[in-house]
Amino acid sequence: MESKIEVLSTVKIQNSPDLYKVVDALNRTLKHNDLMFGLALDQEDMDKAIFTIYRT
Repeated sequence: MESKIEVLSTVKIQNSPDLYKVVDALNRTLKHNDLMFGLALDQEDMDKAIFTIYRT
């Protein structure tokens, strides 16, 4: 069985120490809706984070 992940949206936002908690809550709450959320530091500007929404 093959799993395909589709990127629905990506946005660059100001990084915050607690931002990962929001992403974790979204992942725990909406995983049954086939949604997944990701967070990564922007390699060009470490004060920014890249937030991505995926459909699984």
